[in-house]
Amino acid sequence: MSTRFKKFSLTLLVVFLVSVFIFSGVKAQTYPDRPIQLIIPYVAGATGDIKARILADELEKILNTKIVCINKPGASAVLGSDAVARAKKDGYTLLYAGASAMVYAPVSNPGIVPYDPFKDFEPLGFHNYFPQTITVRADSPWKTFHELVDYAKKNPEKLRCGTIGIGSTPHFILEMIMHITKTKITHIPFKGGETVMTGLLGGHVELVCDGLAKVKPYVEAGQMRVLLIDTKMPNFPQIPIIRELGYNEDLVTTWFAVFAPAGIPEEVKKVLIPAIEKGVKLTKPKIDNMASLVVYKSPLELKKMIEDEYKKALEIAKIIGLRK
Repeated sequence: MSTRFKKFSLTLLVVFLVSVFIFSGVKAQTYPDRPIQLIIPYVAGATGDIKARILADELEKILNTKIVCINKPGASAVLGSDAVARAKKDGYTLLYAGASAMVYAPVSNPGIVPYDPFKDFEPLGFHNYFPQTITVRADSPWKTFHELVDYAKKNPEKLRCGTIGIGSTPHFILEMIMHITKTKITHIPFKGGETVMTGLLGGHVELVCDGLAKVKPYVEAGQMRVLLIDTKMPNFPQIPIIRELGYNEDLVTTWFAVFAPAGIPEEVKKVLIPAIEKGVKLTKPKIDNMASLVVYKSPLELKKMIEDEYKKALEIAKIIGLRK
């Protein structure tokens, strides 16, 4: 073989390898090459819906593609979540869901949950906490949580606490509080929305366990007083969490995060995960201003958090008779 032919063959080989490398790089960068669907398992205008769309706006800029938000509410966020669990595993169908879909519905009512929150979803990144509170009317005799607990101990089941429903995160928080403080409070489930607020204002219940974002306008109007919150809020440092009051346990929380169907390609995850991290951090000013708390958590941190909350919720469900 002539030296000239060897050089020519070597040149062809180099050109071929460079072409393969370039082609592979281009192929890896093709995702996303079309719009991505973001399934939101909440009604339009709900807190989860608003936050999902704020994040979607940022992701559109980062990924340079359209994010199509689709509301699929129903069955405590189970309906929309199940649609994503069964979607094509290509990274073009994502889910914006939270504690209800991944923890509390599977724990409290497993019969209506067709998916496995641990096997059927790929956690992509935590977005924010949506703090729940223990709130009373401003004209109530209880100025602190300790005063409320003292009254509850002396008057078992006399206090009535309103929540958005049986098996909801607020219901679990109430049950945890009763367990931790060794009190008995009567649970009054409402249909959700503003019915809980009107129940407290109308004197149908003495306290409520509901979101800070919902009670905040009433507090600012001088109609309600917040005694306790499940997550420490930098913007509301005066509201204590239960651990600050001498109890050695944290309450469960309400939160939102981004998921994909389990089994999406690794190259897709390599694009989505850093994009979601960046998008989450960019939403912090807006979301924090909604009486929530943006704290990015990686997929591994999110997975561990869900596992821990599921175990805790299952223990509570057995105590209150929701599970055997």
